[in-house]
Amino acid sequence: MPAVRVEGVSVRRGGTRVLAAVDFEVAAGSVLCLTGENGSGKTTVLRTLTGQVSPSSGRVLIVGEPVDERSPKFRRRLAALLGSVPFSTTMTAREHLTAVAASWGASVRDANASADEVLARLDILDLSDRFPHELSSGQFQLLSLATALARPFEVLVLDEPEQRLDEDRRELLARILTEERARGAAIVVATHSRPLIDELGAAELRLARSPGARDSGMGDTRGPGGDDGRAAA
Repeated sequence: MPAVRVEGVSVRRGGTRVLAAVDFEVAAGSVLCLTGENGSGKTTVLRTLTGQVSPSSGRVLIVGEPVDERSPKFRRRLAALLGSVPFSTTMTAREHLTAVAASWGASVRDANASADEVLARLDILDLSDRFPHELSSGQFQLLSLATALARPFEVLVLDEPEQRLDEDRRELLARILTEERARGAAIVVATHSRPLIDELGAAELRLARSPGARDSGMGDTRGPGGDDGRAAA
């Protein structure tokens, strides 16, 4: 059973098609990168996985079950970073991550340890006592990623996580995602970064605008070596 299954999912808003039918599967311990120009529907696809957008047709299954963002079981299975994180201006980086871990049942001691572990993995432990607004754009992006890594998940969904990262930090991102894949996570990433895709050795699903639609459906698909047909990772 794939960790993520998307079957004939399309999205309309009013009378406008924003995503034509798309199909793909992502197995546990694998990565699928969604690519395509701006407006091709990458973020819309991700939002159908998280439950922020309901498909007009088709279905999404996460670990064999329909998306239900109100279900604690579903929320424990899927972590996501879509857009900017609304950090508090009165909590430090460590305090934010401690709160995330504690909200998922960790003791105070374990939550503190988890926060420091994630900060260390992202090479920002020395920034743990800073407020988010004191961070550079790259550091802020890493802290945003940390909020997803500091909680339980089987499926990780990321929208252009390479934004604002320099080459060294992008390579760090690739290493961390590779570690999460080895741990058994299924990862879906919308990205414009060819180096990140190559570093991950990920399968790729390219979305392309289609005539008459504001956003597109499925374009060409390929794996790390360029296979075609139904997208699978």
